[in-house]
Amino acid sequence: MILEARPEPVEVALEKSAIVVVDMQNAFASKNGMLDIAGADISGAPRVVNVISQVLTAARLARMPVVYLQMGYKADLSDSGGPESPNWHKELGIRLMNCRPELKGKLVTEGTWDFAIVDELAPEPSDIVIVKTRYSGFARTALDTELQARGIRYLFFTGIATNVCVESTLRDAFFLDYWPILIPDATMAAGPPAVQEATLFNIESYFGWTVQSAEFLAKAAR
Repeated sequence: MILEARPEPVEVALEKSAIVVVDMQNAFASKNGMLDIAGADISGAPRVVNVISQVLTAARLARMPVVYLQMGYKADLSDSGGPESPNWHKELGIRLMNCRPELKGKLVTEGTWDFAIVDELAPEPSDIVIVKTRYSGFARTALDTELQARGIRYLFFTGIATNVCVESTLRDAFFLDYWPILIPDATMAAGPPAVQEATLFNIESYFGWTVQSAEFLAKAAR
């Protein structure tokens, strides 16, 4: 199918496509989650949840694989890289837990409410769920192997945060020769509107394409 995308139309084989849902967890999309605790504006999260829900319904009807990426660490942070890793010093959840002892084991920690996917977007049994410990879903995970096993070449990206984990995963997808397509209205940045705009500029100029959810829904239904 031909999608009316930016910066130009792009041809996509639906049978070789998958939806990637990045970090739609309470940590990033819910009040009292990690981003909210950090002071980020998450007022746009309900809109993103609603759009992703529509995209997933269409994708499943079209028998497209759905991949959930889920940021999370073991309670002892043994998979975080430790103080010798830059991840220990820059990843938001680890930084907050290191600075505020009362949050230890509560943010993006496996088995916690913060770690869980929001109820409205709960994965179905046939979906692929990849737990990651770095911003990119391809770093130290089986994501590439899972996609290759299914013959996937085109990836539609949704989720939070556009400028961090979504963009990081999308860039790695590009480097691995997947065709990355962002659905902007199914994403939200961590930061001011200019941050979202910067990510869209980067993707449209150098790493892939963007397409609105209405276009995806119309074409996926055919």
